[in-house]
Amino acid sequence: MSRKYFGTDGVRGTVGTAPITADFALRLGYAAGRVLAAGRAPGGGDHAAVLIGKDTRISGYMLEAALEAGFSAAGVDVLLCGPLPTPGVAYLTRALRLAAGVVISASHNAYEDNGIKFFSGDGFKLPDATEAEIERALEQPIGCNDASGLGRARRVDDAAGRYIEFCKSTVPAALDLRGFKLVVDCAHGAAYHVAPPIFHELGADVIAIGNEPDGFNINAEYGATSPDRIRAAVREHGADLGIALDGDADRVLMVDADGRLYDGDELLYVIIRHRAAREVIAGVAGTQMTNLAFEQALERMGIAFARAPVGDRYVLELMRTRGWLYGGENSGHIICLDRHTTGDGIVSALQVLAVLRETGQQLSQLTDALVMYPQVLINVCMPLDFDWAANAAIRRAQADAEHALDGHGRVLLRPSGTEPVLRVMVEGEPRDRVERSAESIASAVRGAVGG
Repeated sequence: MSRKYFGTDGVRGTVGTAPITADFALRLGYAAGRVLAAGRAPGGGDHAAVLIGKDTRISGYMLEAALEAGFSAAGVDVLLCGPLPTPGVAYLTRALRLAAGVVISASHNAYEDNGIKFFSGDGFKLPDATEAEIERALEQPIGCNDASGLGRARRVDDAAGRYIEFCKSTVPAALDLRGFKLVVDCAHGAAYHVAPPIFHELGADVIAIGNEPDGFNINAEYGATSPDRIRAAVREHGADLGIALDGDADRVLMVDADGRLYDGDELLYVIIRHRAAREVIAGVAGTQMTNLAFEQALERMGIAFARAPVGDRYVLELMRTRGWLYGGENSGHIICLDRHTTGDGIVSALQVLAVLRETGQQLSQLTDALVMYPQVLINVCMPLDFDWAANAAIRRAQADAEHALDGHGRVLLRPSGTEPVLRVMVEGEPRDRVERSAESIASAVRGAVGG
């Protein structure tokens, strides 16, 4: 069955435009509730129960209320935790033995967008088969249980505190961050009230920025998608490190005292390099965007590497298929299955900080053997129905770029799973050749789509 609503990370789109509307969220809650109620998930009681969390977008109020009504109509109890990072919802779903967790978020997108994604009761992304079952249920008329069979709703008042303690538990109990001065950028998103306390309670001197959400400013010039902001803040405050999260805090980038930015590949390398000295690491999963230098560094350590399609969902699927514990994306999604069931920006940052504290080294020292290839990414607006793969001009520009690299790099074209753009990535050496090649392909795409 082809997917009509679910994409690479749940259902996502512009608020007010199908499917991100109140009536669709109501139908989705009812359809998902019928599927989950049929499974009678563990947790005791007469009804299946789900947790609904969200980020700080103003549209979250509307979608939360509609989903709650749909679940209740299907006889499913609802627990509401308010704004909480996506990985926090995954953790609480598992800890509370619920049927599923639901996150209302469009991650790194601007406030005009929103999305709805699900976790199963074990804290992992909802299986494809269950999403397909929900899509089939969406095609059926919406109904409502009689009054005696409706679901109840209640708030989880200690959700933030529970998640804070969980994050702290992912590093050694003896970890003491005193002496570290950290800038923590919450992107005006879901981590605004949990990330700063976590690092502070472990002893760090914390300067919080991007922690004043108003419903409209999520990801706006703050967070992992706007690293210049945290670079400036680190310099302004004379901090040792900067930690930049995105709107739902499932990804992280870091900045050192010199203003150098470290992406997901580099941070995962720090974690892997440290743990490989203490344990056998069979393999690590990356994506088509993972820097070639990361793959080569793992090869030198005798660690297998495999690429999944872009998206933390696919990275996790590859990890579980291979039985591997570690994987990630250069965008900052880092998954350590010995710590959590999903990518978690705060947990990932803590793993890196633990390495820094234990070794006494700087990030620049820990990554000195990882010389990244220049990588240029250009996003070109493109209609969703445009067949770029069949366009002769685009293919010719791609072939010319590959010829120019002469085997010393990679060219990747892929449509975004969340936005109407074609992502043009060229990687290799030297940088000026990479930049020219990327712009040549991007120009061909613009010409093909008419501007």
